[in-house]
Amino acid sequence: MTHPAPGEPLASPTELTAQVTEGRFKRVLGTPSLVLFGLVYMVPLTAFTTYGIVTQLTGGRVPMTYVITLVAMVFTARSYSRMSVAYPYSGSAYIYTQQSFGGAIGFLAGWALLLDYLFLPMINYLIVGLYMNQTFPSIPNWVWIVGAILLVTVLNVIGIVSVARANFVIIAVQTIFIIAFVVFAIGSATGHHVDPLLPFRGDGTVTGLGPLFQGAAILCLSFLGFDSVSTLSEEAKDSTRTVPRAIMITTITAGVIFILLAYFSQWAFPSNKFTSADTASIEVVASLGQQWLSVLFIAGFVAGGMGSALTSQASVARILFAMGRDGVLPSAIFGRLNKRFGTPVVPILIVSVVSLYAAFADLLTISNMISFGALIAFSCVNLATFKHYFIDRGERRGWHAVNNLVLPGIGFGLTVWLWTNLTGMTFVVGLSWLAIGFILLLIVTRLFRRPTPTLDLKE
Repeated sequence: MTHPAPGEPLASPTELTAQVTEGRFKRVLGTPSLVLFGLVYMVPLTAFTTYGIVTQLTGGRVPMTYVITLVAMVFTARSYSRMSVAYPYSGSAYIYTQQSFGGAIGFLAGWALLLDYLFLPMINYLIVGLYMNQTFPSIPNWVWIVGAILLVTVLNVIGIVSVARANFVIIAVQTIFIIAFVVFAIGSATGHHVDPLLPFRGDGTVTGLGPLFQGAAILCLSFLGFDSVSTLSEEAKDSTRTVPRAIMITTITAGVIFILLAYFSQWAFPSNKFTSADTASIEVVASLGQQWLSVLFIAGFVAGGMGSALTSQASVARILFAMGRDGVLPSAIFGRLNKRFGTPVVPILIVSVVSLYAAFADLLTISNMISFGALIAFSCVNLATFKHYFIDRGERRGWHAVNNLVLPGIGFGLTVWLWTNLTGMTFVVGLSWLAIGFILLLIVTRLFRRPTPTLDLKE
């Protein structure tokens, strides 16, 4: 986990008092708070979310799959870092693509980004429902899902202060579990003489590189969090310094945690046969024979799901706010901040209503949809980095050629490669979503007879 730099304490509740001046966010978040936001958004225990699904898909090679995903994400995180310096505004990939390629392309990138942001709170609510139902079978999933949505909505309406405060507790619980889990997993593996390379070689039931890349495409959802940091650019102190640093720290720290958790999970439970792939992690933890650890896992995992829902809903509300402020979406609905709480209340409520679909969805479908939207947005940001620095600013000589052409080019190639490994149904739903966005764009621009509204960066 990360710690504050010397001389930079974690922001206190007083420092995190978010207010709005003339319809704008107040800059109150430092690097530690931004990193904490990103890590809670990603959820350190998210390695267990799709663990059973990817274990069966790859034949027990989840750690290797995470290595592939991390490599791809580091290149893309670097592009986000650089674009957050160029455009330190709320809106993430939407703003970066809009300013580099124009309003129309920016709108479609933002629309694709909305897909994964809308589904991410949903997957967290579904996880809360699944695991709480496992713990209390007499209470159906939907009760837990609706209750979680109501609680998270209230906290998000109150403001970013509530998010920052809750993050500390959530990370603390998960850190305690991770340490205990690793210790007991090592002890279990030592007693059974487990091959230390087994998590990378697999159990032999599935071979080849293809399944690894299919698994990596699914695991992209684990890394959704470094990009969410960029959505807080208008609430960050010295954003051109703190946001890029927080993006890279969040990405690498989370990636290492995911790899370690997947690795020791294979040690603890070297099998891909689960009662339910959706909740396979419960069986993994239970195999260690420590009842209190299973209880702590459920508590930490559910808390993590709530925390991720809290932060992901905060992020998507700010994306909708940015698009509403531009006039791409109706500004009277999406582009206003509540004067009392300083938050985009209407977008928050809209996300809550959409999230009710979690009561009917399945884990694999939501996972793929999140990755579809994310990988499109990631591709656009890599291209925007090339366009802004290499083409528009003409930084092409020496190291600049590597920095502005080669590295974002690698990031783009890797994200497109992962994107093509998603399922056919994912493309049907995802491309349908983009078609709806294109129709909305036609309406807003009156068949392109009017320019697409864009953010006035002089404001």
